[in-house]
Amino acid sequence: MSRQNINQLKDGDTVNEVYLLVDKQLRANRNASLFLSADLRDSTGVVNARMWNVLEERMQHFQSGNYVQAKGKVHLFQGTLQIILTYIEPVSAENLDPADFQPQAPQDVQQLLTKLREMLLGIENNEIRTLMECFLVDEALMDEFCRAPAGVKTHHAYHGGLIEHVVNLMETAHRISDLYPKADMSLLLAGVFLHDLGKVRELGYENEFIYTDEGQLLGHLIIGVEMLTEKIRAYQEMTGESFPKEAELRLKHMIVSHHGTYEFGSARLPMTPEAVALHHLDNLDAKVNEFARFIDDDLNSTSNWTPYSPRLQRKLFKGITED
Repeated sequence: MSRQNINQLKDGDTVNEVYLLVDKQLRANRNASLFLSADLRDSTGVVNARMWNVLEERMQHFQSGNYVQAKGKVHLFQGTLQIILTYIEPVSAENLDPADFQPQAPQDVQQLLTKLREMLLGIENNEIRTLMECFLVDEALMDEFCRAPAGVKTHHAYHGGLIEHVVNLMETAHRISDLYPKADMSLLLAGVFLHDLGKVRELGYENEFIYTDEGQLLGHLIIGVEMLTEKIRAYQEMTGESFPKEAELRLKHMIVSHHGTYEFGSARLPMTPEAVALHHLDNLDAKVNEFARFIDDDLNSTSNWTPYSPRLQRKLFKGITED
């Protein structure tokens, strides 16, 4: 029997399906009555579901990260599809396929890994290229790098999202390299690979995408610098030589400055040509992906516009819907 995939739901549909509960909140309405707001996910998208007039004690036996059987009806409210629930209960994961509930990268991850290896092993600077090899031969790390999302909810928030994001940046850097000869391409390519590497430990990405304890306490900038320091030690053990100090500082600076401004969590402002290039390349890819995903994930196919996004502080134009 085929699933009722979220991206196929329409206004008026009756729903009886298993989804992954990725967010659960109990809220009070104007009359102080509690209602459940639940974000449900499968591999095709996320939909908000609500159940009115609930009792708190009846909602305590399931949590975010559980699979749930959801029954209800799809309604269009203020331009957004949502499910009004009549039933929601946890179910066992025993006979479920996790792939039915996890968003996946639109590109083949193994092909992305091949591209990544080619570009890193093609770096001209011998010391930086050898350092990159220390990362590439770490199979456990690269397996996690290929599985990790680049974000929890915003850009590239799906398995394989991190490597897709990094390869996009590396390919863009290659294409504009002749326009910016003052930016050292060996440093820039290595910095692109390293800038979000800490997310393999910052994020948890099994059933749900969450921040780990380490991620909450340190963040991927600090974790990334730690990981780079570890591989520089491996480089020195393997070669018997010290890694160039200036290159080490420049690479670490790219990691801690790639958010661009203190307002957005950067530990330092970009202070080298490579660092400022990385920041803008990163922001370009993240924002275009976020816009495109927000448009694609809108379940209301009859509207020319998405719902208002508090994060983006705007609606997005999807195109004119033909009658």
